[in-house]
Amino acid sequence: MKNEIYGHFHPDERQFVDKAWEWVTNAGEYHETKLTEFLDPRQGYILQSLVNRHPDVIIRWEGGSDDAERKRAMVAPDYRDLTGEDMELKVLAITSGEQKFLALEHGDYMGAILGLGIKRGKIGDIHVLEDGCHVVVAEDIADYLSMNLTGVHRINVSTEILPLSGLRSSQVKLETMDFTVASLRLDGIAADVTRLSRSKILAPIKAGRVRVNWKVEEDPSCSLKDGDVVSIQGFGRFKVLEIGSLTKKGRYRILVGKFV
Repeated sequence: MKNEIYGHFHPDERQFVDKAWEWVTNAGEYHETKLTEFLDPRQGYILQSLVNRHPDVIIRWEGGSDDAERKRAMVAPDYRDLTGEDMELKVLAITSGEQKFLALEHGDYMGAILGLGIKRGKIGDIHVLEDGCHVVVAEDIADYLSMNLTGVHRINVSTEILPLSGLRSSQVKLETMDFTVASLRLDGIAADVTRLSRSKILAPIKAGRVRVNWKVEEDPSCSLKDGDVVSIQGFGRFKVLEIGSLTKKGRYRILVGKFV
């Protein structure tokens, strides 16, 4: 059974597949309930796929907002009603009286939180707002963050713990770019977005530092399509917004959005 499951996923994902399958089998065979850490969309897809394979297991997802990217899951026997179960989430509200605070970005908050020794799995979505930031966090580290997060990018900040109902979510901001490409290959489009040469973009791809829809992609010739999200370690991420018509010279018109 394990080898059959492995065949559907990248070898680098086997460690998570093992962990997720253990949660599912423990729920189905031993009546255990598991509340996971925050999972990214790829991990969520893997876990949901495994739950779907077991007739006696159910799952509930929660990330604070309807379109949350990172979510916690509760895996349980199918006779459990998970509707009212506590998913142990809190909101860390971050504010500051300094004017420069308003220029802080997603990466600044992420760096400050991880710099306190917090694991990524304890942190959900980070919502950068016009007057501050709301971060969805696991309940068990909320107090620690509130006491110890005193600065972000050398700017003094104040924090407050709110219930999940107090979350103010932000809209994803994209910086659009349009250009033409000879093909829809990953390396070609990524090179244009990052303004790297085709030869230089090959290094992170072949090193496993590029993900397409949160899945490691090591094939430079992988063809991208509308809606694909590409992340490149060290260069951020972008989304293919639209693949347009061909030009007279047979090149594809591409519209992408870089996450800012």
